[in-house]
This record gives sequence, structure tokens and C-alpha cells, in this order.
Amino acid sequence: MSRTFFSALTFCCGAALAAEPLTVLVDNGTEMPLARMEHGRLTGGIHYDLGVAIARVLGREARFVVLPRKRVETALAEGEADVMCMYVPEWLPGPLDWTRPFMPFAEVVVTDRRAPKPASLKALAGQRIGTVLGYRHPEIEAVLGKHFNREDGPSAETNLQKMMAGRLQHVIASSIYISYRTHFGEPKLSIHEPLIVKSMRLQCAISRKGNVKTDDISRATARLVRDGEIDRILKRYGD
Repeated sequence: MSRTFFSALTFCCGAALAAEPLTVLVDNGTEMPLARMEHGRLTGGIHYDLGVAIARVLGREARFVVLPRKRVETALAEGEADVMCMYVPEWLPGPLDWTRPFMPFAEVVVTDRRAPKPASLKALAGQRIGTVLGYRHPEIEAVLGKHFNREDGPSAETNLQKMMAGRLQHVIASSIYISYRTHFGEPKLSIHEPLIVKSMRLQCAISRKGNVKTDDISRATARLVRDGEIDRILKRYGD
């Protein structure tokens, strides 16, 4: 084999590898501002913007895979996707690797203005609280124990609609969602200042059978933070 042919072959293979898309997994139950779904495809939202931004830093294109929440952990572990972002290990406790924390996030309780503002989580003992089916809230469970009175709904938006109709007084949601809903939603919310349950920074889960290294994703997200891109993404949605 000539040196020229070998060099050309190496170049072609390297180009093909570099062009391989970054496969990003998203839960199909996720709503705006995290995800806009159209006919089962992800077409916008924070997950979309973040996936595209990470892939761009890596010199790749983003390809999105949308699956039900109950399947995402197994699918990622088995290499059906490379990465799933905006989670923490407690939410996806499978055999996965994790980037360093980078995305600001807060879980909050919002209360209808027609009801008294709770001074603390303890004040919510025994009261019905709108929650999303399948999601755990260990900080609230630790404070309220058996007095954590959940009312599960399919989404945060459904729970807010119940609250506006007077059927609930309290709803658990993310601060990202409440900010988006306050800026862009209709009808306008009439709520007290949200009660913060927990503040943290979210991470990306990396498949051990995927086509990307954890350190590469960590470096990409660190660059997005340093360049201000994470803040710009969040500000698009009212945060």
C-alpha cells in the first residue's frame, strides 16, 4: 500500500468519524421550555438548544432521540444514545457516567395568591400539592414524611390549570418552567413568590456504550458556561 493511498484512507476515515452525529436522548413527557415536541420529534426548547450547542463545540451535528420516561435510562445504558442532559444521578441511577454540574436549576413550590403564602415547607403538611406522576421529591418527603399529600397530574401545566381553577393551592415545578410560564403563558399566573425547595446544578449523563467521552462533554459544557452560551439559552425562555 502506497503512503499516498494510506494517507488518503486515514483522512477519509477520520472525516467520517468526525461527522458522526451526537445522539441526544430526550424524555417525550418533557414540556416547554425544556422541549417542544411536534409529531413525536424534538423541534425546540432548552434540550434542543443545549444539544445543538454541545454538538457544535465537538464539531458534530446533534441528532435527537425521543423516548418515554420509563425507557430512557435503559436506552442510554444500552447505547441507543450518547448523552442525556439536565439530570442528576439521583434521577437516573443506572450504569452511566456523568459530567461535572453546570446548568443552574431550582425546584420550587408555587402557591395561589388566593391562599396564604407558606412560610416554609413544614407549613404544607397535609395540604394537597400538585406533583407530576412518576417524579420523586426527596427533599419534601424528608420534611413532610407521611404528611406529604401528593396530587399527581400528567404535567406541571395541568397542575397549574387546576390551581387557577381553584382545585389546588400549591404546585411543585422547576423555576425554569415557572419563569417561562410567567413570561409567555396565558392566562397569567397569580402566585406568591415561589418557595425554593432545592437549588442545584444539573449534569449530562453519558452512555458507556456510546460514541462520546465524558471528558469531551464536560469540556464542551464548561466552554458553553465560560462563553455565556448557557445564560443566553436560559434567557431565551424567560429565566
